[in-house]
Amino acid sequence: MGKFIYDGTVSLEVEDRALAHLQAVISTKLRRSEPMFFTWREDASVGDGRTSVWLHPGASLVFRFYGSRRPALNPAWIDALAFAANSPSGLRVLSEPQDAPVAADAPATA
Repeated sequence: MGKFIYDGTVSLEVEDRALAHLQAVISTKLRRSEPMFFTWREDASVGDGRTSVWLHPGASLVFRFYGSRRPALNPAWIDALAFAANSPSGLRVLSEPQDAPVAADAPATA
C-alpha cells in the first residue's frame, strides 16, 4: 500500500499501482497549471466520510510507494482518471478497466 499525502497533514492509503496512475494524471494536470479537486471516501475506521483536497501547482504533494518497482501503466485507466479529473466534481479513485492493454511505461495522456 502506498500513500498520497497532501500538505503534510491529509493522507490517503492506496495500492501502489493505483497510486502510480493517480500520480501520472495529477502531475500532468499540474504541469499544465490545471487545478482540480481530488476526492476520496474514507474508511469506516476513520469515520466513513469523504475528503476533498484542492490540487494546484503550489500544493505540497507526496506520493509514497512501498514497493521498489514502478508499476506498469494502463493507458485506459489513465484516460478514465483524466476524464474524471476534467469533470466538475474532479479526480476520484476509479477501478482499473480490465480489458485494456498495459504499457511498461506509458506516458500520461491526461
